[in-house]
Amino acid sequence: MKHTLKFLTRLMMVFLITAIAVGGATSCKSKKKLAAEQAAAAYAKKVDQAKGDLNAIINRTSDWTVDEQRQRVADIRAENLDDPEVQKLITMAEKEVDFQQAELDRKAEEERLRKEEEARLMALRSEYEVFDNQFKAIAGASSVDQANQQIDVSLQNFSSPDVPVLIIISQVDGINDYDKPTTATQFLNYLKDVKKYEFQVESMKTDASGKVTELELLKKW
Repeated sequence: MKHTLKFLTRLMMVFLITAIAVGGATSCKSKKKLAAEQAAAAYAKKVDQAKGDLNAIINRTSDWTVDEQRQRVADIRAENLDDPEVQKLITMAEKEVDFQQAELDRKAEEERLRKEEEARLMALRSEYEVFDNQFKAIAGASSVDQANQQIDVSLQNFSSPDVPVLIIISQVDGINDYDKPTTATQFLNYLKDVKKYEFQVESMKTDASGKVTELELLKKW
């Protein structure tokens, strides 16, 4: 009887040890399988996210700035995703970002040139106003002597008294129609006689010393 109990006890212990060993092995295999499944799921999610972001950049549906788009593409490239579609989309997205950057650069250059031209025209307008004011002073002089003094001052800005003065009487589609040509002296004396200045300096040409060699006026109606 004792031998039988000992045998049964030993048998149960062997069975228990075997069960534990088998259970442990099964549990280990289950954990590895679960880890592999989780890794695969995480990779698939990363690939899907990359495709979504890259397509958003390519189709211009994201709200990212160009710099943010460029960084996102770089981050995706750095992930080294082994997916042909992702690699293709990366190339397309990089080209799109470069194109958008070129657009921004072009617009920035256009804006810079616009402001530069605006500043240039303002400077010219300021310079032209000096002449407009001189001509107004001649026309508004209270006496002939005062008008002649103003004429002498004004003529100092011209390279010669015979500098041509062109008067625009109409402008159509960028084409000017001119009145009969006159000279600086003739025009200034005309202002003295009619006692009114109904023009505006439109443009002028100057020599190396800054003296006016040609003056173009726009008649105001």
